[in-house]
Amino acid sequence: MQKDIRLHGQLANGVEYFVLVAGSDAYQRYFFNIVQEADELRVFSPGNQFSIGSQGIQFEGNGGHFCEYMFGVEQPATDLTKPEIINRLVMNGACLEGGGALQFREQTDAQRSYTEVFLEGHAVCNYFFFVHSPQFPRKLAGQQQELVRLLGKPLKRTTAVGEERDDLLVDELYPLLQDSAAQLFLIKLVHAPHKAYRDLFKALYFRSKKIPDDDFARLMQLAATHQIDRYQQERMRIDVMYRHPLNRQIVDEYRSILINCTVGGEISRLENARLNRLKALSVRNKIPGALFATLDDLLKKGHNLRVADEEADYIAQTRQILEGFFLQRQGIDSSLNRDDLLTLIKAKKWAMTARDHQFDQLMLDFSRDCDEKIRDGADPALLEGFSYIITYLDRLDSSLSLIGQLAFMENVRITEEMLRGLLEHRVAFENLQPGCFDELFVQELFENPYLGKFGRVKMQLLQEGLAAVQRGQQDVEELLARLLDVDREERMFLMVLELVRHRIRHFYSSYGTRAEQDALWREVLEELKARKKLEAELPEQLFRDTIAVIQKEAVYLQSLLPTIIAEKNVALREDFLQNAGLDRFYVEELEREYYEQHNLDPEEMYQIRQAG
Repeated sequence: MQKDIRLHGQLANGVEYFVLVAGSDAYQRYFFNIVQEADELRVFSPGNQFSIGSQGIQFEGNGGHFCEYMFGVEQPATDLTKPEIINRLVMNGACLEGGGALQFREQTDAQRSYTEVFLEGHAVCNYFFFVHSPQFPRKLAGQQQELVRLLGKPLKRTTAVGEERDDLLVDELYPLLQDSAAQLFLIKLVHAPHKAYRDLFKALYFRSKKIPDDDFARLMQLAATHQIDRYQQERMRIDVMYRHPLNRQIVDEYRSILINCTVGGEISRLENARLNRLKALSVRNKIPGALFATLDDLLKKGHNLRVADEEADYIAQTRQILEGFFLQRQGIDSSLNRDDLLTLIKAKKWAMTARDHQFDQLMLDFSRDCDEKIRDGADPALLEGFSYIITYLDRLDSSLSLIGQLAFMENVRITEEMLRGLLEHRVAFENLQPGCFDELFVQELFENPYLGKFGRVKMQLLQEGLAAVQRGQQDVEELLARLLDVDREERMFLMVLELVRHRIRHFYSSYGTRAEQDALWREVLEELKARKKLEAELPEQLFRDTIAVIQKEAVYLQSLLPTIIAEKNVALREDFLQNAGLDRFYVEELEREYYEQHNLDPEEMYQIRQAG
């Protein structure tokens, strides 16, 4: 029958000790004495001895020490890459040979100060042990090998160490010795000031993952009172933050992916996307970035991890967000939020601008992956979330198409249905982020050099009108009427401009005087009436505007363009286009005709345009 006996005491420096001896005859053996002149407790068995003094500890014989790994401490590569290993185990007299094999020396005695014990091991709690068994080999090296064989694997994996469950440790370890006459000696050292600091920080941090200034001042006061080293404070804080359930879930997944990358020697695009997604989730969940930086330092250290071929930022962001859907299978809340959706929408827009089909291919691949995972038993909600994305991307396509028609196409038919569709899209995008619709579809249009005079007016009306309709200050019918007025004016202007150009080219050698222009106006009016195209009185200003346009075109063709071509003068061309107010599409058509008439290489003009 297994029995145990326990001793407990506290040293003046705040270190507590707990000695536990387990065995069938634990009560019948003399296993400790107190050396009063040295102020130390000595625990012993044949061949083994462990002394607890005021300044530190001394030991000799078999056994070793173990503790729970604190987050971020240096670990052997074999431990670091195995998530199931949670405890540090150091055997007395052990050393690593050149090939990485563990060897044991006969000399196992050593001494450690308490500063070393709680710095090299756990900041709060560390265990030491030795075993007496008649079945053990005589030589210490043989005993150590036997202890590693019997206890090594369970000691590195048991949760009883971190929970400080001495009773559970004994229940788990003693039967593994397979010797009813054996005695197991456990010595637990606890740093009481460190424990007080750790427990207070945990209570404060676990409450809301944010510590107010007043509470943090309490922590600082506690650290100052007990003179707790700053490095130890940081170790304990990082360890506590890691152990918060929400933090641990995300950080462990990050570690798992990084371990796979370390083994493979490369971070693939897919793995990089998942790592970045987890970092993004850490910000959302107020997880300190130090946890990820620590893992990066530990796992990438000594490994020249190559990141797979880089891709455009918007593609990488898309991959990151999509991969987040699959993190939900690990129980991590990676649900799509408004910022994520807006990022995907902008990525789609950038891809369209760059004529990059990678975005669409990514979406197709992800859709196929969703189908396969749902077929294999994944939650159907995976596809529902993806469908939500597709709905917004369709809204993006539709809005860009409708607004593009209104801004750049002549004689486009404006309907109430078109405006109601745009209004519906605007409401949806504004729900993501106020101002989002104008940012995505309107603002950049005003910076587009190809946006003509009437297109600019229509965009201004549309921008203000949709906002007014959404606020209830205007109805769709009023907005439609105003846009149709601009549309009629544009149609009339283009018709008059075409007629005036035709007459000037074929009948008028000069049209610079007022009299010549008045005669031209009368002829244009008569032709419009004959064609029955004049629904209302033709404003004189509209006619004068067409004359001004034609005069500017003539100056450009006869004076400026030859100089621009001869000197490749990009600045002169841009200055004219910005100040003349002419439609760039039509100017480029004039340039094309000029090059054809003069048998010039059009590639030259293309290079001039590109330089501008």
